[in-house]
Amino acid sequence: MMLRQLGRSPLQVAPLAFGGNVFGWSVDEPRSFDLLDAFVDHGFNLIDTADVYEAWVPGNEGGESETIIGNWLARSGKRDKVVIATKVGKWARYPGLSPTNIREAVEDSLRRLRTDHIDLYQSHEDDPKVPLEETLRAFDDLVKAGKVRVIGASNYAATRLADALDTSASKGLARYESMQPEYNLMDRAGFEDALQALCVKEQVSVISYYSLASGFLTGKYRSEADLAKSSARGARVKNYLGERGSRVLTALDDVAEAHGATPAQVALAWTMAQPGITATIASATSREQLDELAKSAALALSADELAKLRTASDA
Repeated sequence: MMLRQLGRSPLQVAPLAFGGNVFGWSVDEPRSFDLLDAFVDHGFNLIDTADVYEAWVPGNEGGESETIIGNWLARSGKRDKVVIATKVGKWARYPGLSPTNIREAVEDSLRRLRTDHIDLYQSHEDDPKVPLEETLRAFDDLVKAGKVRVIGASNYAATRLADALDTSASKGLARYESMQPEYNLMDRAGFEDALQALCVKEQVSVISYYSLASGFLTGKYRSEADLAKSSARGARVKNYLGERGSRVLTALDDVAEAHGATPAQVALAWTMAQPGITATIASATSREQLDELAKSAALALSADELAKLRTASDA
């Protein structure tokens, strides 16, 4: 497995990351353990979660995903084989990016993850109420204390990321080495408009989420009748139906057929091949699903195929 450098840091990650938002929600702990073991066996290492996962599930309060990952780390003994990425800032228990909040939240995350350090600690979203220097200084303190190796951000506008990078450089503070935007063949503008060029220029790794557009890019949803296959995703996927969505699925089908692959594998391979992308996040709820997604990392698309998919997804 060819690993990719995370920003300017010494961390290296495989191009497919496991999205931990399913742990404690659609996947129970025993199956989570099985999936994580299989993920590592495939040669992957980046596991992405957040303190807020899965607070939205009835009966949960948040922290369930981190707890399951922590229990797996303790049972498997595979801490040195994985890069653990988690986030702070969106959970009602620890909202925002004030220094106090960050200091308290990280201790809870470390406890749930059952580890003495977090490899990649990320701002889950921007917090304009707190000066960037205060947030970054709090993160810098954690890096110096050895509790965090590298910091990253998620859902920042290009202007705010640029300001954060400038602040880190001018104040001598740890800088965001990664950025998590929504990015896939159906949702391109938010990343490509300004963020992509900035990340490439500043060597900030991009770890994209919603990589399969809530399942639309698997080809599972091709008409309104198909929306009933998932009550949780139906409303979001409905937005992708239409002429543009049909073009994209047709292009995915064509490229997939040429490679003996699936549309999901091709969609992930396209994202992995884009400038600035270091890894793309996908979740699986079964071994069969994970085994399918894993093959995307070895799928090499030609320049013509990449262009065909891009053209099909142009607005």
